[in-house]
Amino acid sequence: MRAITIPEFGSADVLRLDEVEAPEPGPGQVSIDVTYAGANFAEILYRQGLVDVPLPFVPGIEVSGRIRALGSGVEGLSIGQPVAALTIVDGGGYAEVVTTSADLVAPLDNHDRLELDVAAALPSNSTTAFLVLDRVARIAPGEDVLVHAAAGGVGSQLGQAARLLGAGRVVGAVGSPAKIEAAKAFGYDEVVLREQVAEAGQFDVVVDMVGGTARRSSLDLLAPMGRMVVMGNASGAEDVGISANDLWFTNKTVSGFNLAAFSAAFPEEAGRALRRAVAAAARGELRVRVESLPLEQAAEAHRRIEAARTTGKLVLEVERI
Repeated sequence: MRAITIPEFGSADVLRLDEVEAPEPGPGQVSIDVTYAGANFAEILYRQGLVDVPLPFVPGIEVSGRIRALGSGVEGLSIGQPVAALTIVDGGGYAEVVTTSADLVAPLDNHDRLELDVAAALPSNSTTAFLVLDRVARIAPGEDVLVHAAAGGVGSQLGQAARLLGAGRVVGAVGSPAKIEAAKAFGYDEVVLREQVAEAGQFDVVVDMVGGTARRSSLDLLAPMGRMVVMGNASGAEDVGISANDLWFTNKTVSGFNLAAFSAAFPEEAGRALRRAVAAAARGELRVRVESLPLEQAAEAHRRIEAARTTGKLVLEVERI
């Protein structure tokens, strides 16, 4: 099969279109004929060698397509069924065939309005949005929420998920004026530049995937009993030290969330969140702005994501439809 591989760590130029053996599903797994694969910042970390993966490695943490084969013990799914799936535990989505746990699959046959390119954009970002706000931050109705990188893939979903979960004021922060209008389309009451967040007031929940000065200023914005969820370091800044004594004296909480680790440890729960996200998108409650590129242009997708030149979601077209 065709697949994009990482033969060595480095810039986007190391990505290579190769012919590799198609994988077969093991017990409790399915294989999927991939139609679209989502492009994410996580795959850049793999390519840069910041995540320990064996080389050559096929990246790709989410896909849409049709079930190709069922491993032993799999029930409730069928060959040919259209699905969206998380492939984040072992990667492999930038390929014509991928395997993943059956628990991390969401059937699409009851969601006729959901196109496969949009379905490929949901498993990582939309699932993360629900898990971060509901499972980790434990958001309560009426609470105020601040989301950094609000125009990006996961940021575009967090604002909308906060609305669905009953948040009060939902504010997005972006890195440039050009992204303000794009972020406003995704459920935010207000969108501010990152350097202006200190003027935005206090928040019960802050979600930070930027790091650096954004992380430090976010701690100061937390209201008493406020929770900050750390889920990335897109700025590439040095780690921010957080004083446990400060948290103790101010009644604040800082938590981390990593979808790959969560999906490996709690696949059934991750799968439920994925199916929740798919259903919300099919009802029109979650909006995803999608742009597709051919699989052969995976390097270009990586360059755009690294340069923060995306609003919404990039997906790679694997199978011509």
